[in-house]
Amino acid sequence: MPLMTHSLLCLPFAGGGAGFYRAWKDLPGHAPRIVPLQLPGREELFVEEPLRDVADAADHLARTAAEQAGAGPVALLGHSLGAVLAFELARRLERDPAVTLTHLYVSGSPGPWTGRAHRATGLADDEFLARVQEFAGYEHDALADPDMRELLLPVLRADVEMHENYKPDSDEPLRTPITSLRGTDDALVSRAQAEEWRQATTASFRLTELPGGHMYLTESPLPLIDAISAGALS
Repeated sequence: MPLMTHSLLCLPFAGGGAGFYRAWKDLPGHAPRIVPLQLPGREELFVEEPLRDVADAADHLARTAAEQAGAGPVALLGHSLGAVLAFELARRLERDPAVTLTHLYVSGSPGPWTGRAHRATGLADDEFLARVQEFAGYEHDALADPDMRELLLPVLRADVEMHENYKPDSDEPLRTPITSLRGTDDALVSRAQAEEWRQATTASFRLTELPGGHMYLTESPLPLIDAISAGALS
C-alpha cells in the first residue's frame, strides 16, 4: 500500500501542541499526510482545562481521531509524553472497527512499563522549569518571556504530572507493529530503553536511531519522515 495514502496522527510532547506538527511544511512527496492531534489547554483549545491523566487524554483523543484521519489507513507518532499517549490511543483504536491502524511510531521514550525515576511535579516554578529542561534537554523559547511563561506553565505542569504518574492499565501488548525512534546522542533515553518497546507488541518491531539528541525532531522533521517512509507502515 503506498505510503502517501496513510494519515500519520501526531501526538505532542510535554508542553507542546498541534502547532509543532502543523509547522512541518514542504515535506517530500513520499511523506504521509500529517494530522496533528490537539489536547485541551493549548493553542486553539487554550480556554479548556488541561488533562492530567494519560488514560483520560487517550479517551479524549480516540473520540476524534478517526474523524480527523478520514478514510484510509492510519499510523500514530508520539514523542516522549506523546509516545505513551500514542500507545494508549493505539490500544483504543485497535478496538475501533472504523479505523485501520497499521503502525505505531514511538520516539524518545523508554518502554511504557518503565516509570520515571526523577520527578518535577510539585516543585516551585523555577526549580520545576530547571528540572524539566534537564529532563528534555530542550527549552521552549516562549518560557523566557515572563508573560508567556505564566500562560504556558499550567499546561506544562499538567503534562509533566500526566507523564510522571503514567502506568499502563494493562500488561497486554498491542497487535500493531511498533517502530521505536531514538536520537543517537539522546542522554535521557538509552538504546536499551528504546528497545523495551519490543515487549509492547506481538507484531513486528524495529528500532531506528537518527542523528541528534533527545529533541532531535525539533531540528528538522526530514530525517524522521525519511525513516518512516523507508519502512513499511504495515
